[in-house]
Amino acid sequence: MTTEAAAPTAATSTAPTARTVWTRTRGIVLAAVLLLAAAVAIAAVRSTERHGRLDPRSADPYGSRAVAQLLADRGVTTRVVTTLRAARAAAGPDTTLVVAVPDRLTDGQQSELHRATAPSGGRTVLVAASGWSIGRLAPGVSADPADSLGSTLAPACALPEARRAGSADTGGVRYTTTRLDADSCYPSARLATLLRVPAASGGDTVVLGAPDILYNDRLDKRGNASLALQLLGSRPHLVWYLPSLSDTPAAGDDDDDKSFFDLIPSGWSWATLQLFIAAVLAAFWRGRRFGPLVPERLPVAIRASETAEGRARLYRKANARDRAAAALRAAARTRLAPLVGVPVAQAHAPEALLPALSAHLAADGQDLRPLLFGPPPGDDTALIALTDQLDALEREVRRS
Repeated sequence: MTTEAAAPTAATSTAPTARTVWTRTRGIVLAAVLLLAAAVAIAAVRSTERHGRLDPRSADPYGSRAVAQLLADRGVTTRVVTTLRAARAAAGPDTTLVVAVPDRLTDGQQSELHRATAPSGGRTVLVAASGWSIGRLAPGVSADPADSLGSTLAPACALPEARRAGSADTGGVRYTTTRLDADSCYPSARLATLLRVPAASGGDTVVLGAPDILYNDRLDKRGNASLALQLLGSRPHLVWYLPSLSDTPAAGDDDDDKSFFDLIPSGWSWATLQLFIAAVLAAFWRGRRFGPLVPERLPVAIRASETAEGRARLYRKANARDRAAAALRAAARTRLAPLVGVPVAQAHAPEALLPALSAHLAADGQDLRPLLFGPPPGDDTALIALTDQLDALEREVRRS
């Protein structure tokens, strides 16, 4: 090893350049941009299609403006309400109350709405009420967990409105009832998708399994228009109740006593559990290596002589002659031990290496101890001399 600093031939840097970073990350950036664009496009499309869903003021495909206009031509007035208070006040014998999204009501709101409509003598139409709300809004009626397999069904009942309309796009939620005086229409697998339950006050409750007959883009199909107009136009006034999430909960509602986790829908809990499992699997995948390590190519090829010179300059800059001498002696002992029949594991033990060298060279072992196991040199000149002596000893052992 030499301690003289050689002038560097070229400045080499392993720091990544902007071009290198862009080349490595452009695929990820492009994928993120595409995902973001797709999310924005889907959100825009869904917001356009779902705007005013079941709203009699909306002309969107999933709105119900066409039904309201046809009813207006027949002298039926339509009024939209968004609060439970207004819906309760509107209930009466000359009014049909349409509850567009019954499942959006809380337990207390459902019970209070039923108490207001049951004795009113009017008609209440529940659209796609599931097991969450049907038991409180229409006692004696229950929803089947499985939806209808088809959407176009035949009446198969004695209800005049259904018989005049004929086949219609009902389907959706299927219902069963213990009421013997109920009309079960449009059956799917022997369960009704349209149910009429009369009330003692002279009114009734109509349960629709699906909202399709009320949509603008489905009204002209089969008997949808006839069925919708007959069900909603039996009274001169139509009140369309669109439950809002901002509506004040009903008095006595127990939602205020629920904790934060009770208010989270069960679907979110399952989604959180799935994300947690996915995170654990990802951590396991990233934290464990299957098979041997894969060597990576260095950014640049560096010759062994350049590495040795660079390390020597570092030793010189730090004035670490002791570390340099220890490295030189350890490397020399490692190379000499196999030449004289000493295991490499004992190459750094003086009692094993020195006698073998003395016998091999017919020399005194005490003369070799300062060279192989002596103290560090005091200056650079002594370090260079040590290097030359170690090289000479190794050449002599190899010749003999």
